[in-house]
Amino acid sequence: MTAERLGVAPRIEPRLGEMSWGEWEGRTLGELRAELGEAMEDLEARGLDFRAPGGESPRDVQMRVKSLFAGIAAEGVPVAAVTHKGVIRSVLALATGWDMLGKPPYRLSWSAAHLFGVDRHGQSTIERLNIPLEA
Repeated sequence: MTAERLGVAPRIEPRLGEMSWGEWEGRTLGELRAELGEAMEDLEARGLDFRAPGGESPRDVQMRVKSLFAGIAAEGVPVAAVTHKGVIRSVLALATGWDMLGKPPYRLSWSAAHLFGVDRHGQSTIERLNIPLEA
């Protein structure tokens, strides 16, 4: 587990779970694009409202992490979280207003840490991105 590799005793928080891909769980975007063609393009053009059949949208992910963030802000204690790429992208979209159409406003390194601030409403802000991790 990534948290253990970082020397942190993990506490599982379901609201940080990866976005559910429903019927497409375990499939790659490349496979889906090849199979669905234009239909997949239409789905991807929905940005924050993209949703696999039976799955979640990035907007759904934002709603669940906002409730977590509001609780963290209320406690006033810094928290480190280890989560998945889709969740981090959703938080980035929340922090920047990115609609998840086109390229993200910042390039994120998936082998780095990202520091976000949160307010009492669960709104995130970027503090610092792509913080190198010590090996």
